[in-house]
This record gives sequence, C-alpha cells and structure tokens, in this order.
Amino acid sequence: MTKLILTAALIVSALQSTAIAQSKDTLVGTWKLISSKDMTEKGEVRDSYGRNPTGFLTYTADGRMMVIITNDGHKPLSVPDWISSPAEERAEAFATSLAYAGSYTFSGGKVIHHVEAASVQNFVNTDFVRFITKVDRDRLILRVPPLLKGGEPITQELVWERMKPTR
Repeated sequence: MTKLILTAALIVSALQSTAIAQSKDTLVGTWKLISSKDMTEKGEVRDSYGRNPTGFLTYTADGRMMVIITNDGHKPLSVPDWISSPAEERAEAFATSLAYAGSYTFSGGKVIHHVEAASVQNFVNTDFVRFITKVDRDRLILRVPPLLKGGEPITQELVWERMKPTR
C-alpha cells in the first residue's frame, strides 16, 4: 500500500512538472508581488523586501519580461527632482528597489530571464534562473537558486498573483 501511495505521488508530481513545462502561455500577463521570503540553510525564514513589498512582473507572449520590486517602506524623495535630491536619499531609493527587463525563455519547470537593462548595471547581459514551483491561473511561485546575501547562502521564494485586466 505504501508503495502504491508513493508511486501515485510521484506520478502526480511528474504530471504537475509536465503541465508547467507544456506552455509559456501560462506565464503571459502581469503579476503582482504578494510576498518574498529568504530562507537560510538553517531553516530561518525572513522577509526579503520587508513585510509588504510592492512589485510587478510582466511576461509578454513575444518573449519579453520586466520586473520591479520596491521594499516595504520605500521612502519618497524630499524633492520632486530626483537629480537634485540629497545623495543619501538617492542612495536609499536605489538600495530599496530592484528593476530589470529583457527577454525570457521557458524550459521544463523554469523560466530564465535574460537581462538587457537593469537598475544594477552588473546584471546586464546575465541570466537569472527562476524555478517555477507553482503556476496556475491566478498564482505563480518562483524560487531563486541560492545566492550569497551577507555572506550566507539564501534561497528566495517569490509569490505572485495574476492581475486582472483593467478594461
């Protein structure tokens, strides 16, 4: 009986992976960030961008993508002209936001962002792999391979919700 349950679980898991891998069309649209968590190898979980980050991720049918994320508590500049705002404010604005755009490819349970423009120039001409742990009509969960943050490996998981058309 245990073997049968295990076999059934493996088949369901394989079918889910196959369903994810069948079409990039399931990704097309604009997604709003619900949460982002950093997980350490010790099992600690922290908010990546604060408790209530703001973010949007768009995938187009022709293979283009863009993302912007701002930390919870992202502060406005003291003046409307961002060039003449104090350097400390500009530095904080830069440090509490992330944006990049480019093309993407979809392959067997993962999406690869090919970065062409970014708020951090070092990201340009690099690829960001995102493992799709869940995708359906309304929810997309992406997992980032471990990255070093503060000297320790961190795995990030981002939960996105599909936005409804405005018209």
